[in-house]
Amino acid sequence: MPKQKQIYVERMIQAPMEKLWKYTQQPDLHQRWDLRFSSITYLPKEHTLAKQHFTYRTNIGFGLRIEGTGVSQGEKENERGERISSLAFGSEQPISLIKEGAGYWKYTPVNTGIKFETLYQYKVRFGRAGQWFDSLIFKPMIGWATAWSFDCLAKWLENDIRPEDSVRRSLLHAALCLLMALIWIYQGLVPKLLFPETGEVALLKNSLWLSPFAEPMITLAGTIQILIGLAFLLPWKKDWLFFGAAAAMIPLGLSAIMLDPSTAIAPFNPIALNAAVAGVGLAGGLNAKNLVLARNCRRVRGEKT
Repeated sequence: MPKQKQIYVERMIQAPMEKLWKYTQQPDLHQRWDLRFSSITYLPKEHTLAKQHFTYRTNIGFGLRIEGTGVSQGEKENERGERISSLAFGSEQPISLIKEGAGYWKYTPVNTGIKFETLYQYKVRFGRAGQWFDSLIFKPMIGWATAWSFDCLAKWLENDIRPEDSVRRSLLHAALCLLMALIWIYQGLVPKLLFPETGEVALLKNSLWLSPFAEPMITLAGTIQILIGLAFLLPWKKDWLFFGAAAAMIPLGLSAIMLDPSTAIAPFNPIALNAAVAGVGLAGGLNAKNLVLARNCRRVRGEKT
């Protein structure tokens, strides 16, 4: 029997129980915040107490999509005020890695809001190759997507940030991080470490008191710029990094002009370039506020924040 894979995600959400229940149980709302599904369709019930059957679709790109079926059952509050919604799901498509699975959503009222958690497990196809692909790629990806989606839901309910806006802001954040990383790494590597003779060293040698230290200063500056660029690729809070990078453009631009005033009128001069990078930094810092992040969720049961 194939080994089952297990995913756990937990997020504290400050919202009324009925509203959280509605946004997670109503398919047209659920599919808006959950990255794992492109659409969810409830099938007609035979009677009001019957389990809810549904179909789901996930677009995976290049015109391909995974389709499957499932069944869920929501339970009313117990004596502790908790609610649980259980489900089972699966796909008959040969291209679907997941063959079948089951899990639950649990809603637990606490002093700080509602602890919303999920645990689900699944079996994969394709034998050892499927197990390998799942362990290295699919499980980390689906776990991240679940956590990102839970934080997206929390932002929607707590801050009225629509899921569509969260997706756009996340894509913009990724693009700005890559752009800033490219700028800083390039400026540190190419003109300072690889080809300092193209002007960086000569610029410092224009100053009599800096001239003896020109080469080591350029090497140090290039190394620092590369490290700053790499920092934009790391998974941590980056609003301060964007704002810091923007602020750094002012002294960097002024120092270049002070060392050689003629650079101020050159094409792509320090004023124009540094102003552009500062603008990107300000945009990135502002966009990073209230950004949806998977790490805002717990991924292990009993884990302390």
